Amino acid sequence: MVSAYWVRVLDGGREVPADRSLADLTTELTQMLGDADPRVREEVATPTLTTWIRRGEYDDLLSGLGDGMAAGLRVGLGEPTGDAVFRRACSARVLAACIDRDTERPLVLGGRVLDWGDRIATWLLEEQDLRAFVPAKGWAHALARAADALGSLAGSPHVGKAELAVLLDVIGERLAVRTDVALTHGETDRLAAAAMAILRRDRVSIETLEPWVGRLGEAARHRALEGDPYLATANAEAFLRALYLQLALGTRRAPAVRADLLLLLVDVLRDTNRAYLRDPGH
Repeated sequence: MVSAYWVRVLDGGREVPADRSLADLTTELTQMLGDADPRVREEVATPTLTTWIRRGEYDDLLSGLGDGMAAGLRVGLGEPTGDAVFRRACSARVLAACIDRDTERPLVLGGRVLDWGDRIATWLLEEQDLRAFVPAKGWAHALARAADALGSLAGSPHVGKAELAVLLDVIGERLAVRTDVALTHGETDRLAAAAMAILRRDRVSIETLEPWVGRLGEAARHRALEGDPYLATANAEAFLRALYLQLALGTRRAPAVRADLLLLLVDVLRDTNRAYLRDPGH
């Protein structure tokens, strides 16, 4: 449950308390990121840390805070279930806020931000806990939180053409992993939103995107395999549909490759959905 101390902080507009050092407060909030009580981590710890980041309370400490959150991505990593996922997912949200703050006002060396990006990408590829909403404990949603962090990373001026292409490859590699879990709680939509953030930088060419879309299409294509073929291809297929939707109907600034990429997506979606696009009787 939320302690009376933190209730007072919330009631006071999340102002930094004057009776304790920021270091002590941060240590306690960081521990709370992994609390199994969703009120503790989702209503107190995560929004308090991100609010203080946005207000500039950590401007002189942003590198250290980001490093601490990046370390949190490794806590319990590899476990398919367990409460450690809450620490990982909430750490990603706070780390994304650190990246956003640096993008708004340069505070961190570029190498440090790229290191955070490497840790986010590694976490996304290695995460085994694919639960979204956990009864009685609230949202885990690790892959969705990882996607959001990639979106923040895509906006960083420290991330150049080569790094943006790598981030797209990481998304593709994650979606190509054959799992026994279909992502049904917006994870593929959030990954598509991250891809859109990368594309809006207008640094990735259509020549780079063509084989990337082809690999996603291969992951989404049904083939003779043991087990459920729809489950094996569901996540890649859902991502391709989400990316097409956001690219075709999105109201934010379209990337320069929009027209050419839409043609690529139409071709691959036509191939992976042939059973539904045939004329009746054929």
